Amino acid sequence: MGANMARHLKDEGYDVAVVYDVFSEAAEELAKELGAQCASNLPSVTAAADVVITVVTDDSAMRDIFKIQGDTLLANAEGTIFINCATLSPEVHEEVAQAAEAVGAKALEAAMASSITQARNGTLYLMVGGEEADFEEQRELLETLSTALRHVGPIGSAAKVKALVNMVMNINTAALAEGLGLGDALGLDLTMLRDIFAQTGANSRVLETDAEDMQIRDHECYFSAAHAAKDSGIANDLAKQVGVAVPLSEATEAQYQKMVGQGLGELDKSGIAELTFKGRGA
Repeated sequence: MGANMARHLKDEGYDVAVVYDVFSEAAEELAKELGAQCASNLPSVTAAADVVITVVTDDSAMRDIFKIQGDTLLANAEGTIFINCATLSPEVHEEVAQAAEAVGAKALEAAMASSITQARNGTLYLMVGGEEADFEEQRELLETLSTALRHVGPIGSAAKVKALVNMVMNINTAALAEGLGLGDALGLDLTMLRDIFAQTGANSRVLETDAEDMQIRDHECYFSAAHAAKDSGIANDLAKQVGVAVPLSEATEAQYQKMVGQGLGELDKSGIAELTFKGRGA
């Protein structure tokens, strides 16, 4: 996601000054493609850029790049604005914003309800949390990355909204996999079934994006099962915090965790069909 966002910004005339990735080979290739510096450490990123966009895997990775001392983006970060795009817990986004403020920097969270193609084309759906003044200051850049842009509240708000978006998406995906898997076991024509789903109450955005892949077992990864498990877990933790029962989301998380346990975590989320079609599986 981050690499394709950088490519799009370069296409739109932005100076992509520096790139960094824990996988140095990937960073070197991207830096060469964009004519950017390839940073060997995090302070070098902050030193070279006024705006730093981050996309990491999980809360632990986020805390690592924003730690107080050592190899950290916070080194000499006064005046920098961080735009943090990963799907993480609200608490981590709040921690990062506080840590940035302590060194004279600013932070926004820009949760993405889109995938790789949209990142490359600048058609992301971005939900932004943070100070409204900071949002307005970065509006032009954020609009360059998106076709839908919403400021949803203070830091932490976007993470909450994104958790609910992915919670519902993951439930829909799991339900679709069960419906198609049962249809297959009953001997129904799945192409016919998909067409009927699309014209009835079974329709969903996931039906458009995942149903054929489930049928033909094409699980090229756009959003991994491991990330689906993580994101459903974030939503379920939020539900526990406020005392709301979410049994469907808990069952969905369990399914995706089962995929991870079977070594299927790097398949696309559509790979959940491997658990619901007879004769499939790891």
